[in-house]
Amino acid sequence: MLRALKNKLIYLCLLALLFLSCKSNYISKNLGNSFYNNQFTGLLVYHPKTKDTVFKYNADKYFTPASNTKIFTLYTALQMLPAQIPAFKYGVENDTITIQGIGNPTFLHPFFNDSTALKMAKNYKNVNLILNNLEDEKFGPGWAWEDYDTYFSPEKSSFPMYGNVVAISNQDSLQSIPKALKNHVHFSESNKRRQFNDNTFYYNPKRKDTIEVPMVIDTLLLSRLWDDVLPGIVSISKYDGKKLDKIAYSSVPSDSLYKRMMLVSDNFLAEQMLILASSTLSDTLSSKRIRDTILNKQLKDLKQKPRWVDGSGLSRYNLFTPTSFVQVLEKLHNQIPQQRLFNLFPAGGASGTLTNYYLGEGKPYIYAKSGTLGNNYSLSGYLITNSGKTLVFSFMNNHYRKPTTDVKKRMQLIFEWLRDNY
Repeated sequence: MLRALKNKLIYLCLLALLFLSCKSNYISKNLGNSFYNNQFTGLLVYHPKTKDTVFKYNADKYFTPASNTKIFTLYTALQMLPAQIPAFKYGVENDTITIQGIGNPTFLHPFFNDSTALKMAKNYKNVNLILNNLEDEKFGPGWAWEDYDTYFSPEKSSFPMYGNVVAISNQDSLQSIPKALKNHVHFSESNKRRQFNDNTFYYNPKRKDTIEVPMVIDTLLLSRLWDDVLPGIVSISKYDGKKLDKIAYSSVPSDSLYKRMMLVSDNFLAEQMLILASSTLSDTLSSKRIRDTILNKQLKDLKQKPRWVDGSGLSRYNLFTPTSFVQVLEKLHNQIPQQRLFNLFPAGGASGTLTNYYLGEGKPYIYAKSGTLGNNYSLSGYLITNSGKTLVFSFMNNHYRKPTTDVKKRMQLIFEWLRDNY
């Protein structure tokens, strides 16, 4: 009886191995197509419940991840930040409130429009702002300098306002948000939207849409912006090391911030989230400090330690392996209820950057973060099979010269095979 049972178990195991081998052969054959000859590709597909590696190809090699980096930023924020976004630190003495920036990106942001700081400051005769407690440079290491006037490359700062961009439109006349910069906007057919290191902005009169242009963040600009919303009572001071123990909280729930970052791949939010997370370690803000802390503590078990230099993935200095992404995605899946977790990710064919790709049959089967730079496209996240299994994957493509849409179509063949057959 025991021998018969043992033989049956051996048979079932061999059958399962044969089944997995067939899948691997299909994926291997697909990746062996001449389409992939002149690019670098890596793929890891993992079943977290059974701990089985479904498929592995160059999974331990380093790739340029682009915005897949935001998965690590999301993990950091979920580890370090509370359910409500911290807005700033402050202290009160008589009729003066001292406010210290901690990187909160939601203040007067065009999407979130949080006004916590403004509402509190209105109750005092004097407002003292401390804004120079950030160690980061205004741009991340390896960012492309020529992107200084593009919406996706705002400067980093300790107390952002308006998302650190000016929104310019032309209805009956040129308009700007913030209004304090309206006189700095000029009609021009220039290819650039702003002078290189000056808050002089240009709007092409042939346009009909609203454009967002990064502001040059300096003391002069911040004084002007604050004086516009709270005239005559705001002064800016240097950080003197004095500890402010009170914390005010934004009106924005943390998940709303995370979801916005992930769905539209917002670089500004990603960078500021790391700075904000660093405020839980020290009053001196540093995205490097929080990255090092997370890598050396919560993620010390990663099989390949990444080169992680920014929060957004704008830098080509970042280097991550598919294995590292799968490890972090598995941690998230273990720690966060699935419904909440999937709500933070773009859904294939339904939301965010995946609205037009990886369409499911009646409902999404892919919940994942894309990452795109010139000649690089990656996708890492979760795949739901028709049999109800949840797979974790990271599919990374570097250095191709073909259209990115063609790369996505090839990837979709593999995703659909896994969905239908695993």
